[in-house]
Parts: sequence; structure tokens; C-alpha cells
Amino acid sequence: MVAAGRASKELGSRITSRLNLEPVEAGLKTFPDGEVYCRYGESIRGADLFIVQSICGSEREGLTANDALMELLLMVHAAKHSSAHRIIAVCPWYGYSRQDKKSAPREPISARLVAELLEVAGIDRLVTMDLHAGQVQGFFSKTVDHMTAMPILSQYVQDHLAGEELVIIAPDAGRVKLVRNFARKLGAPYALMEKERPAHQVAQTGYVIGDVQGKIAVILDD
Repeated sequence: MVAAGRASKELGSRITSRLNLEPVEAGLKTFPDGEVYCRYGESIRGADLFIVQSICGSEREGLTANDALMELLLMVHAAKHSSAHRIIAVCPWYGYSRQDKKSAPREPISARLVAELLEVAGIDRLVTMDLHAGQVQGFFSKTVDHMTAMPILSQYVQDHLAGEELVIIAPDAGRVKLVRNFARKLGAPYALMEKERPAHQVAQTGYVIGDVQGKIAVILDD
């Protein structure tokens, strides 16, 4: 059985359509005070329930990332107490994944907190894609299926930029390994941008390491 949160309604609809399944209605709504409500519209007792919800905002649905997270937690918790056999959270975008370590004193490790919340709520497994840092998987005691879109993206570049002189760009040092592997798939060189963050929501690029002149730059980032 498949249920989708409001942050991933379209994806959930596409998944159920591909599988020829009827989606499970989760009865989601937001009260005037901002609290989220969930009630499944049919029995899910004994079922393997896949809950599709990225932890990100949705302007169309009027959701923030925090709304999406709380909605996911309530959907998982409701499924657990409705006697679902297994609960698999499908989160293509794992919110708070960038906060995977302390970069300054007295900061939280938010990616770990989200993992703990999901496990306490009742997930049996997490399916996610292209985490900001692979070590986020280590915050879970449950199984994490860490998928990647790199084969699809590399094929797209090959199909649409065949014959062009490319250079693959890493926007910061943390992306170098990913960019190196991507560049190898394409048989292209790669370059690195030196980036600093003097303040929150502020990024400054000092210089570029590598030859980019006259080439089509493909920048990989999350």
C-alpha cells in the first residue's frame, strides 16, 4: 500500500499509477492554529505501507519543511498504531541533511535528530536519495536504502550535450568525490570552486581550480 504526504502528492500519484494501485488516503489537513491532522481512510492492518513524503516545503500546498516533517511523523505514527506490518518512509529529499555535524559550538546535529524522530515514530525502513553526506545513514539503527540519481543525470547529459566540450564543476570541496565519479562516467575533466560561508545563507566563491575557459560547465550540487 502507498500513501503520500502533501509535500509529495504528485510523486505519490505517479508511483501508484505506475504500480496500478489506488493510493491510500491519509486524510491530511491543517487546523487554523497550524497543527497537522492525519487519519487513514481505510484499514492498513497487516500491510506493508510505503509513505511518500520529502521533508521539504511546498508552496502549492502552503507547507514549510517543518510542516512536511511533522506530517510525515504523524503519518508514520498513525500507521504504527493502526497495526501496519511494516512502515517504509520514502523521502527523496531528506530535510536537515546539510546539518550533519557541528560546524560551530552549541549547534545541534539536526540530521541525527530527524533520524531519531523517524525511528521513535515507528519507521521500519527509510528510502532516500543522494544524501548531502553519506554518513547520515549512520544516524539510523534501521535499514536505509540510499539511492542515487547519478546514472539518470549522466545519461541526460550524454543525450543532450553529446559532442560538446564539457567540464564538471564541484561547487565546494565536499562535492569533489561525487563530481570526480560523475566526470569519469562522462569522460570529461572536472574543476573545483573554492567557497566560503561568512554567514548563514551567504556563500562567496573565491576562485576556480581547473580549466573551464570556453567549455560548457555542468555544476553538481544538492
